[in-house]
Amino acid sequence: MTIRLYDTGARQIRDFTPLVPGCVSIYLCGATVQAAPHIGHIRSGLNFDIMRRWFEYRGYDVTFIRNVTDIDDKIIAKSADQGRPWWSIGYENERAFNSGYDVLGCLPPSYEPRATGHITEMIEMMRGLIERGHAYAADGNVYFDVRSFPGYLELSNQDLDDLRQPSGEGETGKRDPRDFAMWKAAKPGEPSWETPWGRGRPGWHLECSAMAHKYLGPAFDIHGGGLDLIFPHHENEIAQAKGYGDEFARYWVHNAWVTMSGEKMSKSLGNSVLVSEMVKHWRPIVLRYYLGTPHYRSMIEYSEEALREAESAFARIEGFVQRVTEKAGKTVAAADEVPPAFAEAMDDDLGVPQALAIVHTAVRQGNSALAADDKETAVARLAEVRAMLGVLGLDPLDPHWAGESDRGADLHGVVDTLVRLVLEQRESARARKDWATADAIRDQLQQTGLVVEDGASGPRWTLGPR
Repeated sequence: MTIRLYDTGARQIRDFTPLVPGCVSIYLCGATVQAAPHIGHIRSGLNFDIMRRWFEYRGYDVTFIRNVTDIDDKIIAKSADQGRPWWSIGYENERAFNSGYDVLGCLPPSYEPRATGHITEMIEMMRGLIERGHAYAADGNVYFDVRSFPGYLELSNQDLDDLRQPSGEGETGKRDPRDFAMWKAAKPGEPSWETPWGRGRPGWHLECSAMAHKYLGPAFDIHGGGLDLIFPHHENEIAQAKGYGDEFARYWVHNAWVTMSGEKMSKSLGNSVLVSEMVKHWRPIVLRYYLGTPHYRSMIEYSEEALREAESAFARIEGFVQRVTEKAGKTVAAADEVPPAFAEAMDDDLGVPQALAIVHTAVRQGNSALAADDKETAVARLAEVRAMLGVLGLDPLDPHWAGESDRGADLHGVVDTLVRLVLEQRESARARKDWATADAIRDQLQQTGLVVEDGASGPRWTLGPR
């Protein structure tokens, strides 16, 4: 068994070999809490949740760090616009992110450090970089000298002579316009901390280098994040960490975006879809299926139609789980192991689409077994399906989803009573062989969004895809 991952730095799929046998260390760039999360933000958390689950299934002890950037230019700007403390905005949105991760079934990280809780570590890293000749102080700012680090831009595969480094307001005293700020001098009315070079606040890139070092040490296995972070964020993290003397990450894994009309979903484009709003209209488990089942390196073009297709696909899986559970008369435990073809797909750069095809094949086989009244085979397929869905965080029988309310769940008992009355009329029509009336009743129910299935124990109804 060898797990293989696409390494952005190597620009190829590589066999994964952990630094410490049996252990995996992962650092994921988490939320910048300037606003509530949209589904593009949460996709990254979902993709790496699946990665973590697969490593754990394969027997690894996983340490998973997902940071919170709770101080940056946008948070400060919103603080000024809204007349609220910066920390109030940050904490409110941090809770919104955690709620989004939780409602979509992401396991909590091993540690979730906030940037503002690690100023001491950042100062220590800056001091070391200045001593090593990789950084310098100017006008209360501290900059990284990019020409001092020969490996700069290897991750993003750029030419330094063509580089246009993003700069912020007040970044004065640079020796080279391509140098980037690790520490920003204090401005009146803005949050600041005391350092040997004057009061100020951290730059975004420094935060992650310092926190990764703090929680995972000078070398760790995997650094993750969205494609948009490759430059400048991850490139600058590498320069700082390696300039400080760390080996840093050995594999770089990046997830693709959720797009709308071909553009990356973002708050600035005004095309975001907030998680808090989405879960009012779509079941969270369906939203997880939609965001988590495409390959992590594939773009997802958001559309209502695509969500409806995901809902329909998951309904087929869930319907099978429910039917076998009813047939067995008890909850069928997940199998101890997933099918070999599923494992092979997941080992190959987390091939979730190929793995999901194995799930649907097992569902079809199980449905055929049910139709043939082969309870033993149906139960065996369900055990496999539950094992596979568990790895993907999509097992509808998992306790996490037990309290999930389906559309109209609060009225389920009332609806069930009304539907049963209509089904009794249909059964009466069938008993007198009035097939036209029976079919008309079934079709009318389907038009309302209900699916009627006839079984040995009588008809049953479920909510179909919207």
